[in-house]
Amino acid sequence: MSRLVVISNRVAVPKARGAAGAQGGLAGALNSALKKFGGIWFGWSGQESEDRTGNINLQRNDGVTTATIDLSTRDIDEYYNGYANSTLWPLFHYRLDLTEYERETGKGYERVNERFAECVTPLIEEDDLVWVHDYHLLPLGERLRSRGLKNRIGFFLHIPWPPTRLFVSLPFHDRLVKTMLDYDVIGFQTQEWLESFLHYCSKELGAEVDEETGRISYEGRTVLAKAYPIGIDWDHFQAQGETGEARQAQQRLMSSVRHRTAMIGVDRLDYSKGLPERIDGIGRFFDQHPDRVRDLVFIQIAPPSREDVESYQQIRTVLEQKSGQINGARSEVDVVPIRYVNRGYSHAELYGFFRASKIGLVTPLRDGMNLVAKEYLAAQDPEDPGVLILSRFAGAAAQLPDAVLVNPHSPDDLSHAIKKALDMPLDERKRRYEGTIGTVRDDNVQDWTEAFTNDLASVPI
Repeated sequence: MSRLVVISNRVAVPKARGAAGAQGGLAGALNSALKKFGGIWFGWSGQESEDRTGNINLQRNDGVTTATIDLSTRDIDEYYNGYANSTLWPLFHYRLDLTEYERETGKGYERVNERFAECVTPLIEEDDLVWVHDYHLLPLGERLRSRGLKNRIGFFLHIPWPPTRLFVSLPFHDRLVKTMLDYDVIGFQTQEWLESFLHYCSKELGAEVDEETGRISYEGRTVLAKAYPIGIDWDHFQAQGETGEARQAQQRLMSSVRHRTAMIGVDRLDYSKGLPERIDGIGRFFDQHPDRVRDLVFIQIAPPSREDVESYQQIRTVLEQKSGQINGARSEVDVVPIRYVNRGYSHAELYGFFRASKIGLVTPLRDGMNLVAKEYLAAQDPEDPGVLILSRFAGAAAQLPDAVLVNPHSPDDLSHAIKKALDMPLDERKRRYEGTIGTVRDDNVQDWTEAFTNDLASVPI
């Protein structure tokens, strides 16, 4: 059986910066796949170093081999903070107003992709399946091909693919997509993102596109593009719920809200998550129903991310101001309507918080999938489930139509949804829960991993 080589920007290894708590979800699934196939997980260590000798740190943990390299300060600034997170991330999330087009960061992005290819190529054996992940490494397949690799190489995009009319604003957009067509399989979270990519290939590149099969033929190569909606690690997450840590977290939250209904949001501190708009919607709810300040408490958990990028610093300031204004206007001596927590928690603690919260508020402005929505549902008591309020612009909305779907840009829509969830009778809550939980349980991350790797392994060479 072929080995699996996973390549991503970051690798979930012990002591890697930003990898804490990553063993659930995607990291856990990839670790499971690597144990099954054997192979290597390659990426950036999270560390800075000016050493350009190409030293690779190899580790073996619990049956999985990881290979990491350090990046220089310039690499991190241009490739990671620059092109990946100040150009591609906002553009792919439909935020042209925040998208920066800098020639130097584009060069840095290409340079680091070339360095990844240079360092990982000697580790790849002839029959290995190679699986590249996410927007940091869009052109890596072409870089690997240029080094003579004839392996089956797949790519999965974890974020949205924008409509053609937005994507063409990117300088050298055609060159970037042409490099992607050196992959054998390209995966997207939803049918919508897939259709956007197929439309671009047809209209802008003139490629031959079979929309039924997702096959793209261009300059003598045929690529399979397909939607693979990602799920949670159901068994892992349920196991977290059985721990004392989860039960303690549930009791902490329940005792602290003192008979009020807890409504929770858990998101990285990121402008794509719609956090200021969410706070505006909660403020509108309290404006329209001031008497209900004693019925509802909102807990927003927002771990910081990408703190070196200016737009992320700005959103933290805005979120703190908006939360403070509502608390200043609505608090009593014994009541504070919004709790804003700027730190992360373990999977077990989050399970407990979700279980204690009768409303889950997941309202990104745009999201590839959003696994928090699925984790919230997975943590609910089937006999007394909470209500998920979900943005219709999250990829998960296509899979969870029984959630209360909202337009996150509309404070009135959010306010109405909060009141609906707060007053929803038990029989409707159970009906909605039963309409979604099968998808959350059955369309799990292991099935996602297997579907992609099976398609990749089936590619004729």
